[in-house]
Amino acid sequence: MHTLYYSPGAASMVVHWLLIELGIAHELSLVDFETRAQKSSAYLALNPKGVVPTLVIDGQPHTEAAALLVHLADTHPAARLSPPVDAPLRLEFLRWMFHLANELQPLFRMWWYPHEPAGEGHEEAVHGATRARIEAEWSLIDAHLDEHGPYLLGESPSVADFYLVMLMRWSRNMPRPATAWPRLEALAGRMKALPSFRALYAREGLAEWA
Repeated sequence: MHTLYYSPGAASMVVHWLLIELGIAHELSLVDFETRAQKSSAYLALNPKGVVPTLVIDGQPHTEAAALLVHLADTHPAARLSPPVDAPLRLEFLRWMFHLANELQPLFRMWWYPHEPAGEGHEEAVHGATRARIEAEWSLIDAHLDEHGPYLLGESPSVADFYLVMLMRWSRNMPRPATAWPRLEALAGRMKALPSFRALYAREGLAEWA
């Protein structure tokens, strides 16, 4: 049995989505950010960083969304959401997973919490720089999809596309969201049409960007 510790719309969202897509039996445990449950001693015993997701598999807690996505896809090969380790596309797949985790996702942390990298009083400068970097990422990915798409690895989706769509959703209230780029918008439309996406929204009580 899998137990996912989650907060609606947070980084746990994509792991929840994949559990549904793969038909993996799981339970949900809400981590209430409003009461700072993520910093409680009980939760920190599972995840010392005090963030989501945490996925408990056979009694053992595991963290980091990108790592969990790769693990779940690799252990359910029939779904064909990650290339096998000896497949030609495997390295390209890992490149995108690391790129999204290391380059794009951290930029949203800076966008939401601009005081963290620069201190109080520098929020406007951080927002300007961060917005430019996020938009540059969208341009890079959109150009890649134009040449190699319609998905990140070509003709078929992988968990990298699930991950990308979650990050795209996070940009929905920015001055220029990811859907302003046509190929990204088309990819999001295809992924959002999946029954698993609708089930995810219902289970997490989400409404915006549906």
